[in-house]
Amino acid sequence: MASPTVAANAYASLAKMMERGGAEKAGQATAGAGGPSFSALVKDAVGSVMETGQKSDTQTMAMASGKGNVMDVVTAVAETDVAVSTLVSVRDRVIQAYEDIMKMSI
Repeated sequence: MASPTVAANAYASLAKMMERGGAEKAGQATAGAGGPSFSALVKDAVGSVMETGQKSDTQTMAMASGKGNVMDVVTAVAETDVAVSTLVSVRDRVIQAYEDIMKMSI
């Protein structure tokens, strides 16, 4: 189960990703868009989850070799769990929205 601290860190990293995506895409946005593209946000989110997983793997390997701290490993694994759960929830909502759109009559 995720602690409030891990959840707060996940939300903070999402906010940073949104700010970074907005700054990077500001010159490329069309007049009516006003922000980064959906594909850029998804790419950043997947990249962030991959980075979190790699951090978790690094901490686990350090612990296995006797150089790591148990709390660091537990924290990294919890952050990875929150990141993956968030990504899966977003994916499920996107799929549900697509299915709802496809059910609409023209």
